[in-house]
Amino acid sequence: MAKVFGRGKDKSKADTGATRNLTALEQICGSDKEVYEALFPVVFLDPRKIDVTMKQAVDNAKKAEKEKDVPHARMWYEIAGGLAIYEGNAKKVIEYYGEAQRVTGEKYLILNNAEKAVAKAQEYYKKHLLS
Repeated sequence: MAKVFGRGKDKSKADTGATRNLTALEQICGSDKEVYEALFPVVFLDPRKIDVTMKQAVDNAKKAEKEKDVPHARMWYEIAGGLAIYEGNAKKVIEYYGEAQRVTGEKYLILNNAEKAVAKAQEYYKKHLLS
């Protein structure tokens, strides 16, 4: 007699042999989950496709902030910060994500260790954008 609704079967997922492939960023960050979690929400996969300069993004953020447009100020500071990551400038990353944090109150994990995160992002860019 057949089992109904899988009763009696081992429901262990470990036996399926299915494993999740790591993303390129996860591979580069390795076991450093803190850096991965800091970079994942802020790193641009291909910042060459951003058609504004870091200075333009900052100018737009300041303008939006003066106009009390918090969502746009945040967006432009995040773009500036993402471009700073691409350029490898940890000081600017801290400055721009610090501004985004100030205007929104949202915490940005990249501010906890920007130098290490920027270094890992540079590894990612060298491997995936120059190949």
